[in-house]
Amino acid sequence: MLVIRLRSLGDCVLTTPALELLKRYRPDLRLAVVVERSWRAVFEGNPDVDELLEPEPAACWKWRPRLSLNLHGGPRSAWLTAASLARWRAGFAHFRYRWLYNVRIPTAQQILGLRRKVHTAEHIASAMFYLGVPRDEVPPARLFPPAAPKPAREYAVIHPLASKPSKTWPAERFAGIARRLQQEWGLEPVFIAGPGEDLGAFSSFRCVVGAPLDQVKALLAGAALFIGNDSGPAHMAAALGRPVLVIFGDSDFELWRPWKTVCEVVVARGGIGRVSEEEVFGALLRLRMAA
Repeated sequence: MLVIRLRSLGDCVLTTPALELLKRYRPDLRLAVVVERSWRAVFEGNPDVDELLEPEPAACWKWRPRLSLNLHGGPRSAWLTAASLARWRAGFAHFRYRWLYNVRIPTAQQILGLRRKVHTAEHIASAMFYLGVPRDEVPPARLFPPAAPKPAREYAVIHPLASKPSKTWPAERFAGIARRLQQEWGLEPVFIAGPGEDLGAFSSFRCVVGAPLDQVKALLAGAALFIGNDSGPAHMAAALGRPVLVIFGDSDFELWRPWKTVCEVVVARGGIGRVSEEEVFGALLRLRMAA
């Protein structure tokens, strides 16, 4: 079986519950995941995955799958699905190029018999249920970090960036929260960012910029808690079982809230800039009590 999972760190992380359900039911299946190199570390070390393939037509064809499942839906993933030459080509019925798929998966609401919005993890898992995996509770996401030495002192990981301004809480308020973590809780704030991103506003704190994703996994795994905007690292922290606080701007928290970990969600009303530092610190106090 071939699973095509292109784009987005969060989507990759939230695919792991579906893979666990699949391999729990059919451990005999040989499962390959097609993933871009940037996100490959999400699946590395995962016992549910037998191979990680480059998103290239030749790699898909050489795997010789009987079933290809496209979880992305764009033109490139459709081409990779076709290039696999699988007998069964599955994708959600709303995907473009639907004529490529001879297994068209209905909506998660139809599969699960629900009327409410479903979390992204449930949406992805519903594809497995439609393909024959018995209905079961959708498990937490899973990541497998490399071993790391015990830190000299407790720390909190803070990811202050996001894909667009409407999802990004003001930098000065993140800095204010970091100072309170230092002074009131004795936690070292560690700010993280991806390659080429700017953490200049947080230069008085420890900053980790552009680290390989396996190192980010290890850093998150050792953290006392995670604070950030709605973004991929928040889903990584949740998958590693860390207490998570996420500040939501204009994205839908019902679809993207941390999946099955101790968490607090602060939802902006009227724009993310309206969320106060006191509101976030109050959520942190509740998170500390729950954890």
